Amino acid sequence: MKTIQVAAGIIIHDDKILITRRAPKENFAGRWEFPGGKIEPNEMPEDCLVREIKEELNIDVLVDRFCAEITYDYGNLIVHLMTYYCRIIGGEIHISVHDAYKWADVKDLLKYDFLPADVPIIKKVMEEYAGKN
Repeated sequence: MKTIQVAAGIIIHDDKILITRRAPKENFAGRWEFPGGKIEPNEMPEDCLVREIKEELNIDVLVDRFCAEITYDYGNLIVHLMTYYCRIIGGEIHISVHDAYKWADVKDLLKYDFLPADVPIIKKVMEEYAGKN
C-alpha cells in the first residue's frame, strides 16, 4: 500500500484557525483540512509547509513549533501527517486549489466535516488551547 508524507499548518490568528475545504475535483471533495501538502523527496516538513502554503494560499508563513504527528490508513492509502503551528508573516489569502477557506473558532473545529486524519490533531489543538485560557 502506498504511503505519502504530508505536512500541514495550524495557522492561528486572534483565537481562530485557518481551515481550507477541498475542491469538487479533489479526493474527499467538500471536506475540511488544515492547509499543507505532500513532502517532496529530501524536503524537510517545515520547508514543505512554507512552499505548499505559498503555492495554495499565496501567503508566507513562519513555522513556529511542532504540533503532532499522525499516521492514518484510508484503506487504499496511508497518510503520515506532520503538523506544525504557524503564523502568517506576509501576503493576502487567495485560494488556488481549494474551493473555500475559513477562520474557525478553535472551540468549533469539530463542527466541521474534517478529513479523518485531522481529527486527532484537532483534539490536541483544542486541549492545548484550553490549557492556555
